[in-house]
Order: sequence, then structure tokens, then C-alpha cells
Amino acid sequence: METTYRASQDRGRTRLDWLDSRHSFSFGGFHQPGWDGFRGLRVLNEDVVAPGRGFGPHPHRDAEILSFVLTGALLHVDSTGARSRVAGGEIQQMTAGSGVVHAEWNASEVEAVRFIQVWLHPDCPGISPGFALGAPRWREQKGRVLVASHDGREASLPIHADASIYAGRLDRGDGFVQPLAAGRGAWVQVMSGGVEAAGRRLDAGDGLGVESAHELEITAGEDAELLLFDLA
Repeated sequence: METTYRASQDRGRTRLDWLDSRHSFSFGGFHQPGWDGFRGLRVLNEDVVAPGRGFGPHPHRDAEILSFVLTGALLHVDSTGARSRVAGGEIQQMTAGSGVVHAEWNASEVEAVRFIQVWLHPDCPGISPGFALGAPRWREQKGRVLVASHDGREASLPIHADASIYAGRLDRGDGFVQPLAAGRGAWVQVMSGGVEAAGRRLDAGDGLGVESAHELEITAGEDAELLLFDLA
């Protein structure tokens, strides 16, 4: 088994008067050689946006973009006509495809919103843009829940990328074993609490990439929330 560890404190950071963003991989003005993504996972940011502030209209193309809202709520509007309010535990999926312009704002004037922003390389560039919203099923039950996948199985959000994305809520001592097919890899990102994965302790903000393994065992050392990416 080959592993790549990314400590929370080693992530890049963008800090503005309205935004505090941590970057697991190179993003925007932060570039670190050797950290341009992991397999099909291009961007993994942890964003905290101040009350009443947000990202103004800006374009994207040829990316699968997901936002996992952890606390607070996010307002979304885009050039496809989609408008939504994404609350804690909900997941927003946007296919940038041939091109889309969108804006994201904190829905509250008093409370910060915290969310994980994920970009995946698409497997079919140039398609029509799209938007979908996923219910907070993963916070309503213990264990891991498939929340996004290429084929939309198990009521997950369909995405145009060869990836299966799981969100997990584990109590201390709980765990699971994730099988990995030949030629695939996995990335674990801890959103809160702490877990042990591939024999390494991971705390909030830490990430771990795994290659050349047929399975990955994860155990919670304390109550924890995490994301797990199964990637081609």
C-alpha cells in the first residue's frame, strides 16, 4: 500500500476579510509543486464565508463541482436558471460542462457558513451544464453513505466523473472497510473529529491518499465526519 499524507497545517490558505479558505491542493494563487490533485480529484477546499458575503458571479467550464455544507447555509444562483439554498448536511452538485456562470453567498447575515468545495476532472468535457441538490442522508444515519457516483446508484447524485464519493458519520470506535478495485485509489478527508486510516491517525483537516491497495480500513478514534473518494 502506498500512501500520501496531507496534514491540515500544511494546506495552502487564502485569507480575506470575508473568506478563510484552506487548500489541500494547488488552487488560485497557491501553488505547491507535486500537489496539483490526486487522480481525478483536482480541488479540495475548506471554506468559511463571513455572514452576508460570498463569491460573486464567475465562470467555470469542464469541471464537476460539489459543495458539502457543514454548518450554516449557502445561497446558489447560476446561468442555467438554478437557484437554491443549501443547508447544513446537504450537498450541491454542479456540472460546469461547456460553461456556466454562478455565484455563492452566505445565506445568513449573522452566522458564518462552512463548506467543503470539491472539483473533479470530468470524463466527458463540453456537455450541457447542470445542477442538482442532495439531501443530508449521510447525517441522518451512522456509517458511510454513497452521496455521488458516476451511475447514480443507491440514490446518490449522478456525476460526470469516474468517482464514487462517500460521506461518513462515525461514533468513536465505529469503522468500516472500503474495498478498492484493481487500479483505483482513494482519498480520505476528515471534516471533524479523528480517525485512523491505513495505520495513520487523521484529525480534522487532514487528508490521506491511498494507492495499490485492495481495501482501506477506517476506524474512528473519536466522533468524526469524513469524506471518502474512490477514484479511477
